[in-house]
Amino acid sequence: MPASARAFVLRHTALGPVPGLESIRLYLADDVLAVWHAAHIETGDFEADLPYWAVAWGGGLAIARHLAVHPGLVSGRRVFDLASGSGLCAIAAVRAGAARAVAADIDPFALAAIEINARANGCRVEVVGRDVLDGGAPEADVVLAGDCWYEARLAGRVLPWLRRAVARGLDVLVGDPGRRYLPADELVELATYDVRTTSDLEDMDRRTGHVYRLRTVRRD
Repeated sequence: MPASARAFVLRHTALGPVPGLESIRLYLADDVLAVWHAAHIETGDFEADLPYWAVAWGGGLAIARHLAVHPGLVSGRRVFDLASGSGLCAIAAVRAGAARAVAADIDPFALAAIEINARANGCRVEVVGRDVLDGGAPEADVVLAGDCWYEARLAGRVLPWLRRAVARGLDVLVGDPGRRYLPADELVELATYDVRTTSDLEDMDRRTGHVYRLRTVRRD
C-alpha cells in the first residue's frame, strides 16, 4: 500500500468509537464531502468515487452488530468482506472469532483504511485490492456484503457474484438499510437494528439496518 494513501487517510480522518459498537474504533471523517474533494486533488481524478471508506454505513453497522450478537455465524470460519470500505465488517468478524478475514475493495484509500483500522483494533485482516466480481466464489465459508445496493450497475454485478458464492455452499450475509436496488425477493431477513450512520448523505443519521441471508440461486 503506498505510504501516501496511509498518510491521506490519517490526515483526513480521526480515530473514534463506532456508534452502537463502541468496542470497535475506526478512522472516520466528520465531513465526507470535504474528504472527497481532498481525494480529487490528491489523485488528480475529479471523477473519483465518494470515499465510502471514511463512513460507517447502515448496512455494515447492522452486520457488525449482528456478528456481535451471533458470533457463531463466523466463529472458526473463513470470512470474505466484499466492498469492505473501512473494514468494519471484517474487523467485527475477527472480533467474533473468525479464523480468517479477507477484505476486498478497489479503492486504494480503502485498502489503506482497512489496514489502519485493523491495526487500531488489534485485528489481522488480509486485503484484496482488485475487482473480484467477474470471478468465482472466494476461498471462504462466509461472505459479508454490506451496503452494496446504492447504484444499479454495481448491484447488477454484485448479485450474480453472490449467487455463485451460494451455489458453492458459502453462507452469504447481506446488510443494508433498504436501498433502491436491494434484491429483497432473494433475501431472508435475519434481524433489524437501529443504527446511526456517521454521514448525513442519506438524509437521516439514524435509520434501520437489516441483515439478510441470500437464499435464491438462479442461472445467469
